[in-house]
Amino acid sequence: MKNTPFTENHIALGAKMAEFAGFNMPISYTGINEEHHQVRNSVGVFDVSHMGEFIVKGEGALELINRVTSNDATKLAIHQAQYSCLPNATGGIVDDLLVYRVEENVYMLVVNAGNIDKDWNWIQQHNTANVEMQNISDRTALLAVQGPKATAAMQKLTNMDLINMKYYTFDKGVFAGCENVVVSATGYTGAGGVEIYFDIKDAATIWKAVFEAGADFDIKPIGLGARDTLRLEMGFCLYGNDIDDTTSPIEAGLGWITKFTKEFTNSANLKAHKENGTARKLVGIKMIDRGIPRHGYEVKNDANETIGVVTSGTQSPSLGSAIGMAYVSSDLAKPGAVIGIAIRDKVLKAEVVKIPFYTVG
Repeated sequence: MKNTPFTENHIALGAKMAEFAGFNMPISYTGINEEHHQVRNSVGVFDVSHMGEFIVKGEGALELINRVTSNDATKLAIHQAQYSCLPNATGGIVDDLLVYRVEENVYMLVVNAGNIDKDWNWIQQHNTANVEMQNISDRTALLAVQGPKATAAMQKLTNMDLINMKYYTFDKGVFAGCENVVVSATGYTGAGGVEIYFDIKDAATIWKAVFEAGADFDIKPIGLGARDTLRLEMGFCLYGNDIDDTTSPIEAGLGWITKFTKEFTNSANLKAHKENGTARKLVGIKMIDRGIPRHGYEVKNDANETIGVVTSGTQSPSLGSAIGMAYVSSDLAKPGAVIGIAIRDKVLKAEVVKIPFYTVG
């Protein structure tokens, strides 16, 4: 397993460690529920240094990005970011990612840890104009400081205006005395806060500064377990669970990041998906009967026929109820539809609901 620059910190703090995407990562410290509420109500720190970062720059950078991603990167102003995906040639998704426009012809792509090599090879395969690309994943650390008190705590460490930073924008400057730090508002928890990208040589300095600045706000380290429950309450997709090489962005509810004002990989087929509809759709589900839907559980209709599969599920700490996401046949994809979830030897009732499950504020 690979380590992040903070692995020893997690172990020293008593974190429960486990393998995730090839990295030795903290799953929890004091317990998932407690950590979940810490982020919803105050501020917590996630080590997400396992994520991948690519720099794409120079002439042709924008054209390459727009050709391999589903969203329209021409809409990005400098210091804006967008959520997007890399469609494959067969209707599925290579990965979902963030696209940051750093300078006029300089972009940073942030990809999932388990897909770093896969994404790099996919983009390079389409890099017919030999656009300059750099894989800076191994030298980049990333902390996500999340929660309603996060920006107030982190503002102590920089002259960048974090308090007024709009969602899906970012800045680059000095943070905790370290230069060339990118701070963005592209969180995965729905709780507000910032993500801090920096060179691994500054890891010890920034880790110490973050926790010192957050001391007055009772800042805590948070594991990936709570990250999963937080993102699921918001209905955010997790690659490998809710989306993968076999799932269309249209059936996954990602039509809003699939722009047909341009041509991109497999755009003609995906446009047909949007115009003609898909046989199945990704929906939010809330259990009626007592039970927790888990990844891989079958979804049943009234005739006990399998009509889908659960992709993510948990007992929601904020709502006190069991929730999940599942692909179901399109005729049962409307809110209010009652479906069955096969849990062990029983079929338990669940209701299709709108997402997000949890509303902030």
